[in-house]
Amino acid sequence: MSLTNTGRRLFLKRVAAGGLLIAIPGAAKEFAAATGKFSSTELRGWIRIGSDGIVTFLSNTSELGQGTGTALAQIIANELDLDWNTVRIEMAPIEARYFNPGWDEYATFGSGGVANQFAPLRKAGAQAREMLVSAAARQWGVSPDECDTKAGVMWHQPSGRSSQYAQLVQLTADQPVPENPRLKPREHWSHIGKSLARLDLPAKVDGGAIYGIDVRVPDMLLATIMQCPQFGGRVRSLDARPALAKPGVLHVMDLGDAVAVVADSFWRARQGLDALQPQWDLSQASTHSTPQYMGMLHEAVRQDGALYVPSSSSSEQVLDAYDKAMRSSVDMLDQDFSVPFLGHATMEPMNATAHVTAHSAELWLPTQSQSATQAAVAKALGMPASAVTVHTTLAGGGFGRREELDFALQAAQISKRCGAAVKLIWSREEDTRHDYYRPAAVVRLRAGVDQHGMPVALRIDSACESLYEYTHLGEFRADAKPVDTSAVGKLPNYYQITAIQMRVTSVDAGVPVGFWRSVASSQNVFAYESLIDMLAHRAGRDPYAYRHALLPVGREQAVLDKVADMAHWQKALPQGHGRGIALCRANGSSIATVVELSVNAEAGVKLHKICTVIDCGVAVNPQNIRAQIEGGVIFALSAAFYGEITIQDGAVLQSNFHDYRLVNLADIPVIEVAIVEGADTPTGVGEEAVGPLAPALTNALFAATGQRITSLPLSRAGFNLLAARTPV
Repeated sequence: MSLTNTGRRLFLKRVAAGGLLIAIPGAAKEFAAATGKFSSTELRGWIRIGSDGIVTFLSNTSELGQGTGTALAQIIANELDLDWNTVRIEMAPIEARYFNPGWDEYATFGSGGVANQFAPLRKAGAQAREMLVSAAARQWGVSPDECDTKAGVMWHQPSGRSSQYAQLVQLTADQPVPENPRLKPREHWSHIGKSLARLDLPAKVDGGAIYGIDVRVPDMLLATIMQCPQFGGRVRSLDARPALAKPGVLHVMDLGDAVAVVADSFWRARQGLDALQPQWDLSQASTHSTPQYMGMLHEAVRQDGALYVPSSSSSEQVLDAYDKAMRSSVDMLDQDFSVPFLGHATMEPMNATAHVTAHSAELWLPTQSQSATQAAVAKALGMPASAVTVHTTLAGGGFGRREELDFALQAAQISKRCGAAVKLIWSREEDTRHDYYRPAAVVRLRAGVDQHGMPVALRIDSACESLYEYTHLGEFRADAKPVDTSAVGKLPNYYQITAIQMRVTSVDAGVPVGFWRSVASSQNVFAYESLIDMLAHRAGRDPYAYRHALLPVGREQAVLDKVADMAHWQKALPQGHGRGIALCRANGSSIATVVELSVNAEAGVKLHKICTVIDCGVAVNPQNIRAQIEGGVIFALSAAFYGEITIQDGAVLQSNFHDYRLVNLADIPVIEVAIVEGADTPTGVGEEAVGPLAPALTNALFAATGQRITSLPLSRAGFNLLAARTPV
């Protein structure tokens, strides 16, 4: 479903008004008239209450392992006053009323599942509760002030009468929606702020959970693909006979930039694919290789890129402030930092199941981008969006990769040409070599310092590919002009630096790039926090104390103090040990990390402890937040030590986990997480731990060895990760 701009604005107005959870007018009466009985009634937008008392929350957030749907259900359950044991969760249909109001899409990204929906969901739950109270009061002939709720039951206090919500929902059908319902005060929260059991876990434990790769539909065929090894290449010729000679192979297809084989099993499809030797047209393909491309990036940061101008300023103000501050400086530090392309490496490779007929399409997807996928598939098939149904499955990891549309479009195209339901599964090798990668980047920092060694001016020059050029098939290409904000992220203006200037140069290598967990923070925070550490040591200051002096009293200073205390920052360490600290702000949250490690004579690194403190506003589910922070730390560790996608003549050299290595359980040290609750609403959690990990790690290596790391991964610098714990 797609909305016009006017429609989107109207929807956002409705969201702002809190009208997300109201009874469908007449729904209960119409159902009763048609069936002669009352079974369940949906409170439009989010809740379905069954006659058995089970309350189903319709989530609009993909479950990628992060548990956001549970947190959203807690918000509703808190204001509606539900018994948590009766709450269930299902994915909502792809309809405008379920769009995330933060970006007016049905999608999961940007740490916005909870943060963007906290206020409207609270109001919606409170509206529904007041409507239930009014219905009970009218049925009992009493004042609403005499009625109260607890755990899904309505009570009339003077008489002791009670009624289950399920018995009252049908009575709300013709009631007006209260415009300004009373929200529960914080001291009376029953679900928000509690580490309640995740709703998605039971099915994952008992084997009932359905991931995309598990989908089965009647008469389904299996497919797999081989895309041109060099990005931008096309199929020139294809002899299908070797594949069709294999048992079970039914179809061989030229998809333009790929070939697909369809069979009665995945293994047979793979055997057929391996028998093919397609000839590729490389006339428009990328010919870049990593060494050459990195040289281009280093050269680009020595030119004047496009100037980023914050919305509250002008280009003249940015330039004048920087020039004035730099003239007042007495010294300057000039340093390049570089990072490679990175893959998402989701445990579940890309897959999609599609059943396309002449007039409709049905897809089962582990996706982060439902409404965009629906629109793209409809456009590709020449159908209205209303003819395309998307069922969201569980996903074995996302990290931004499942925002893309490629695997769903391929499945739809294959199904249409087969005239049958088809499940497409990419091999691990295909998944590694045809990702939408985190851009390789060079970030040049020039800091002017005063007589006390404190920075007064900072210039940032960033060079990388523009993910707007590639993500969503280039739909957002125009957003990269005049400056690619996807490379900017959050400027380090939480530090008291008088003037910050940032310039961005997009350097295209023909390598598809896209959103990767934490996006620009993954490269920029590594540069910022390494530079701050360098400045601290140049000034002869303790890195923690130096940062503390640069920060105003507020959230960043609070998390910095807390993490230093947790890590026993002032405690002396043995020879060969080191601690490193880093800080950032992302998606409204403030987060700080300390890494403690030791290095032996052979450059073996043992991690002893990682401490992370986050201020994410209201902590809706603290246990879940800790799990997301731990996951982000581990994700970032893999990237910092081993993560590197290298390109040769436009093709990826890595193919699987043997050469795109991830950290394992034995590598992981103790991870301590603390949550500081600051604002009255939640802010981001899922991506925030990634940014500060790498600089905290490399700053700790400097403290232990005196070697300053300015390029990742660490394995390229000769460091190897030792087991942090003895395997059981």
